Amino acid sequence: MDRCVVAGSGRGVGNASGVGRIGSLTIYNQNFGVVKDRRQVELLKGVTTLIVEDVAQQIDPTTVHFKSLTAPNGVTVREQNYQYDLINPLTMLNKSVGKRVTIRQNLGNGQQKEITGVILAPVTAQVAQTGDGGGGASYNGLVIKTDDGRIVLNPVGEAHLHEMPAGLVPIPRLVWLVDSAEAGKHDVEVSYMTQGLTWKADYVVVLSADDKLVDVTGWVTLDNQSGATYENANLQLIAGDVRRIQPEGPPGYAGAAVMRMDAAPAPQFAEESLFEYHLYTLDGTTTVRDREQKQMTLLSANKAPCVKKFIYDGRTGFWGIMNPEFRPGEQWDTSGYTKVNVIVEVKNSRPNLGIPLPKGRMRLYKADSKGSLQFVGEDAIDHTPKDETVRLKVGDAFDIVGEHKRTNFRRISDKEVEETFEITVKNHKSEEVTVSVIEHLWADWRITQKSA
Repeated sequence: MDRCVVAGSGRGVGNASGVGRIGSLTIYNQNFGVVKDRRQVELLKGVTTLIVEDVAQQIDPTTVHFKSLTAPNGVTVREQNYQYDLINPLTMLNKSVGKRVTIRQNLGNGQQKEITGVILAPVTAQVAQTGDGGGGASYNGLVIKTDDGRIVLNPVGEAHLHEMPAGLVPIPRLVWLVDSAEAGKHDVEVSYMTQGLTWKADYVVVLSADDKLVDVTGWVTLDNQSGATYENANLQLIAGDVRRIQPEGPPGYAGAAVMRMDAAPAPQFAEESLFEYHLYTLDGTTTVRDREQKQMTLLSANKAPCVKKFIYDGRTGFWGIMNPEFRPGEQWDTSGYTKVNVIVEVKNSRPNLGIPLPKGRMRLYKADSKGSLQFVGEDAIDHTPKDETVRLKVGDAFDIVGEHKRTNFRRISDKEVEETFEITVKNHKSEEVTVSVIEHLWADWRITQKSA
């Protein structure tokens, strides 16, 4: 997960080992996570410098916490630092203002020219050169005073520093000054929060032939963009809407879930309640590499009852309908939508389901006459507790058509109108269906007449 180095202050070099090292990773579905690393280190008596490298590049330094598990009262943190000024050509040149540099230029035909002097101003941009214009990069903003007194602006070529600038590190690292009452081996824990870690749930839902049962397989998609690799980590996932003050980062991976046509694998996570959320703990450990997307089985349920419904809502718009004074007139809303929605409802209850379902995307499949699964629609769900109903709008019916038409309009006064609507549903299927029709009655509406 990270690398640890220990150095003693005035006492030689201490020893840091990976003995007893345990790494744990808790990922929230809001683009952040908590990293914990436990290991055994050897602290010297007095002040010791402890360095932990390879931490996440998107770490929140204000959340870093160090403690000795062996002697919590015997080890005191005097100072804590997050060093992230990384070594690269621009930072090295900019840290070398006032220092000597040599720019080596290739003039062609094997000839070279060197410009040596002192850097007066830092680089603003480094631009690669692809032609014969100096045989190197162009350092925009760089100002050099040469040994013969000339001032060179934006030189082109290979930059050679005469000494390594101080204060740069090859990789981000955490540095502590800790004061230990006694020398010896300590089990310590380092923890911090980082952006760039997220997970989401994807569900594969397979309908039975009669559309009355579903098989549900839930997958976890992990996305690690934090800038660190977490090896052999004890993985836990938090599902819920956890409040954080800082803005959320970019959305996580939105790729497609794996569709399994064979038997679904056994779930790899154990679920439990935690505060007002749900915690999922992986059985065993896993390695989550930087810039990796990983899928794992979250849950599996077979033969859960479902209901397919047809819903027709023909209203085209809502402008002004709250107040008759603002109704545009006779031509407003004379005809409506014709599409009839297809809804699949699944009761999240035992004995077949009854599992807290993290928010995510549910994709619905059904086998054709040859047994091949075909995609028939998808919808997003919010966090759904057990014993609640999952309601999926998966598409529009092909063979069922609705018609919403206004047949009469009369303005009684500035604040009152009288309207007549005709709603028709046509079924072109070979079997009888039930269609629920929705009509919106706004403000102080009342029905004065209805058909049988």
